Amino acid sequence: MRLILTFAVSLLVYFSLNARPVKIMLVTGGHSFDTLQFFQLFDSLEDVDYTHFPQPEANRAIARGEAQHFDVLVFYDMWEDISETEKQAYLDLTREGKPFLFLHHALVSYQNWPRFEKLIGGKYIQKGKGVAVSEQSTYEHDVWVFIQVPHNHSVTKGFSSLHFFDEVYGNFRVSENVIPLLTTTHPKSEKIIGWENHFNASKIIYLQPGHDYRTYETEDYRRLLLQAVRYLTDGK
Repeated sequence: MRLILTFAVSLLVYFSLNARPVKIMLVTGGHSFDTLQFFQLFDSLEDVDYTHFPQPEANRAIARGEAQHFDVLVFYDMWEDISETEKQAYLDLTREGKPFLFLHHALVSYQNWPRFEKLIGGKYIQKGKGVAVSEQSTYEHDVWVFIQVPHNHSVTKGFSSLHFFDEVYGNFRVSENVIPLLTTTHPKSEKIIGWENHFNASKIIYLQPGHDYRTYETEDYRRLLLQAVRYLTDGK
């Protein structure tokens, strides 16, 4: 009996010492957002600690190796400036298997870095010199988005459908290699609006919903986000 009790106490101490919150490197910058409610969203996530890195400091920190101190990188930025050293740092993280979660307008980042499209699994194409109108992506604010869940997946477990008053993107590219997680039939949107991608050794999740406080404050969005973080960090 004493041996069993000693083992049980040792097991409890082990799990107490090894149980720790998921550490998120949270990246923003380049696009306005409802700041207070956005950080309240991350404050609400159970067993999650985050450190905020606005751009351009975020990319400098990644180049310095600071991403090694975090379990997952979460991007809510829409950024363009990136040095060759910073690009290499991103690619090195994918070779090491660091997981990435990209949200909403992060799909617009790095228009002139082709490898980023392969990393995230898609691309929103902005207006620019030499970009045909037929190739440019579109957006529509303040619309009800009714979302279907096409597959059983850890990110979407418990959901058969979702709906948010949000923003949709149209005419953007999605890699044929992604695993669709969220789809919609909204007429101004592409069909696939959430997916899992793999790049080198990294798992990557992209979730398009998340334009403003009206989505941040819903229980479904908070649960979806938390399940994405947990899937990327422990596979469950």
